[in-house]
Amino acid sequence: MDITLTTPALIFPTVSLLMVAYTNRFNALGARIRSLGKEYREKPDEHLVAQIKILRKRVALIRNMQACGLISLFTCVLCIFTLISGLMVVSKLTFAFSLVMMLISLTISLKEVLISVTALDLELNTMLNQKKKE
Repeated sequence: MDITLTTPALIFPTVSLLMVAYTNRFNALGARIRSLGKEYREKPDEHLVAQIKILRKRVALIRNMQACGLISLFTCVLCIFTLISGLMVVSKLTFAFSLVMMLISLTISLKEVLISVTALDLELNTMLNQKKKE
């Protein structure tokens, strides 16, 4: 397989969009953590503790998926430098590594989404249980 300068450049828009999406998830998570923290200080509850534990996992996952995405972008830029230098074998290896890091980032993102759904189910179950008590 031959790669040219345009090959690694194809990843730039993808990584940029992913990083925006990851940052938005992180910001929304930060706001949720702050509101849960305030709610917990006002009225400690086991339900809130379960939510907080899930949020802690999600923060770690978002950090890891952002790190993998940035490493993917970094190695993509490195690939361009190696292409300019004429180091085709190194270029192919760095590009392959960039793609692997992107796959890892996307896999972590999927895991974070699945955990997010679990947290939403927990919240919905709590609301349904409160409705039954009334």
